[in-house]
Amino acid sequence: MELTPTAWLLVSLGAFLVGLGKGGLPGAGNLTIYLFAVVFGPKPSVGILLPVLICGDIVAIIVYRRHAEWKYLKRLLPPTLAGILIGWGVFEWIPARIFGTVIGVILLLMTALHFFRRWLVSRQDKDAEDLVPHTWWFITGTGLAGGLATMLANAAGAIASFYLMAVRLPKYAFIGTTAWFFFIVNVCKIPLMVDLGIISFDSIGMSLSLGIFAVMGALIAPRLVKHIRQDIYEKIIWILIIIAGLRLIF
Repeated sequence: MELTPTAWLLVSLGAFLVGLGKGGLPGAGNLTIYLFAVVFGPKPSVGILLPVLICGDIVAIIVYRRHAEWKYLKRLLPPTLAGILIGWGVFEWIPARIFGTVIGVILLLMTALHFFRRWLVSRQDKDAEDLVPHTWWFITGTGLAGGLATMLANAAGAIASFYLMAVRLPKYAFIGTTAWFFFIVNVCKIPLMVDLGIISFDSIGMSLSLGIFAVMGALIAPRLVKHIRQDIYEKIIWILIIIAGLRLIF
């Protein structure tokens, strides 16, 4: 698989952003989805990106391995895995020509959900907890949506974060639980993507080459957080994500 220098720059940046996201800088992963889709094509990019994500996940679970709240993982994982199976079933039925549109729509929905989650956090009162009921139908719906989004576009971050925010986990428990959640989910997706033919020996080689940048990003992120104004960083990232989603759709 040969890439131009410009394409290498874009996907290396995308992989690095994956690492930054895993290491504590939110929002970067969605931009990566767009960069990979542009370089590799919407469908192949899903398979190439998955091992890159797992590289970042491994660093995250090593750093935050003691902070996971497994009772919440046990609730969210079953419906998420069911959603992944649904996504696996419909993946080949989605025509390649509209797959970019599907990814664009998912990007914009994840962005909208991210800001809705931020709005809930900003309320800082009991009503915020009441708006996100801890009921079986909410957990099931969230898991199914997350599983479908992650299988089709590796884009379930905002949905999982939405649920874990709803149960008001402390900072490090939130990060640790999220890290383990995505590691388990992403590993479970590998055989399904191999079956679909979007992960192969060639794609694995490319993914592992880019995974190095994800590991670098995950290791560097904690240091960058100290020196970058988070509000400015997030504004830039989310503007780029919205533009990227619209470009994929239109």
